[in-house]
Order: sequence, then C-alpha cells, then structure tokens
Amino acid sequence: MWLRAERARGVDAVPLQACELVEDTAPVQPVVVSRPVTTPRAQVAPVRVATSGDQGNDVRKTSKIDPTGVLLTSGVPFTSAVLSTDRKIHELRQLDANSVKGCTRCPLCQTRTNTVFGEGDAEAKIFFVGEGPGENEDLTGRPFVGRAGQLLDKMIVGMGLTREQVYIGNIVKCRPPDNRVPQPEEAGTCMPYLDRQIELVRPQVIVTLGLSSAKYLLGDPKLAMGKIRGQWTQWRGIKLMPTFHPSYVLRVYTPEVRGMVWGDLQQVMEAIGLRKRADT
Repeated sequence: MWLRAERARGVDAVPLQACELVEDTAPVQPVVVSRPVTTPRAQVAPVRVATSGDQGNDVRKTSKIDPTGVLLTSGVPFTSAVLSTDRKIHELRQLDANSVKGCTRCPLCQTRTNTVFGEGDAEAKIFFVGEGPGENEDLTGRPFVGRAGQLLDKMIVGMGLTREQVYIGNIVKCRPPDNRVPQPEEAGTCMPYLDRQIELVRPQVIVTLGLSSAKYLLGDPKLAMGKIRGQWTQWRGIKLMPTFHPSYVLRVYTPEVRGMVWGDLQQVMEAIGLRKRADT
C-alpha cells in the first residue's frame, strides 16, 4: 500500500541506504503508537519525498522507540516551504480540479456520484480527517454534511470555532459502497491527495475521526481505539489526536462517550492556544 501511495505521488525511486533507529532510554509517558517495530534496532530506509515545493530531497528518518519496541512518530516531516494563503488556495483548487475530480485510480470511481475533496480554511490550525464520504457527501460533493457532520459542526462550535475556520477531509475522496470502510488498496491509492492537502494547509494539529482514519494515516492496521484515543502522537511532524467518529457518538450517545470526545477536543484546544471551555 505504501509503495502504491508513493507511486501515485510521482515517486519512482527509494534510496536503499539504511539508517538506524535511535533507542530512547528515558522513562516513557503514555503515548499513542503509530507503527509496530519488530526489534528495538530495526533499520529503515531514508524516504524520498517529492512535492511541488521540494523536488525530491533524501531525508534521513530517525524515530524514537520506547522499551516495548513501538514507534512513537510516523513519517518524515514536510520539508517544503509554507506557502502564502493565496498560493495555498490556488494549489488546493488545482489539486481538486486537475487530479481528484477526474480520478479513476481505483474502483470507487465507478460508483461515485461526486468526488469529495474536502473544504475549509487554507490557514486552518486544525485538520479533521474522516475515513470517507457517505451518501449525503457523495450527493453534495462536500465532507461531513449528514447527521455525523451536523454533530461535528457542534463539536467545532463547542471549541469556540466555526466550520469555516478548520479544514475537513477524508482518507478517500469517493464513497465506498454501502458506506463500508475503505479497503487498503483504495486508501493507498487515494491518500497522496490527503498528504498533499495537509502539506499545503500545514495545520498545527490533525484530529482523526474514527479508527479507520487513524489506522490508515498512521500506517498501522493493528491500532485499537481503546489504546490510542485521547493520546497524542505525531504524523510527519504534526501533532495528531485520535478520537471517536461522530457517527459512533450518535450510535452510543452516552455521557461517558461524549465526555471522552470533549476531553480529546480540549487537549486540541490547549495545543493551539484556545482557552478551555466548560462541557458542552
């Protein structure tokens, strides 16, 4: 899946030179893990990153591991320059118009009504990532506009923000049949678009909504929501907070579940400098 995603981004070569992971012998605080490492001294190859602003720099990836051998960060931080607001907006529109709208890279294109690129502030400090469009999103071409989207809007307002002040996207841009979770090949084909969106927006925090989006973004199919929810990790140098998907909250609408999600969001608010608020 990783190789397919990199090929979709235009990367046709990966250096074979290896570099060692660095062992972290300091006491470890509870954190979210992003990818299992089989041995404390496993070796990984430098990743060749190719973007419009960075024409393929070889970046050596050094990742800390805890005593159990689990990776605490995921991916090489972006090295391309942060663009101006106008340039970000232009690049996002071009990505949608020239790459996403006409995409036929996976079978999901055969059953979609509309692609759902994503929307929001190109200067957003928070980037929400779901797994994929549902029926309402497929019909409108907009992310999170059904019942789950209405709840997400309330969550955002509860943080003291508006929908227009954040960015919202998905792992895949086309609706999976019957709203099933995206398959690995579908996600691997589509995620370069999401990577580029995040690279352009360059948020301070990513919030993954639901287990599927966390698994695919962090590259670990073995993650469990009970272990990662509410715990900080990183993706390509950006802080990442996993929480429940709004559709799950609607199904299990209990004070406990709502309280856990609100606690996660308060951590995000603190991370970007927003004042914590009373329970909503």
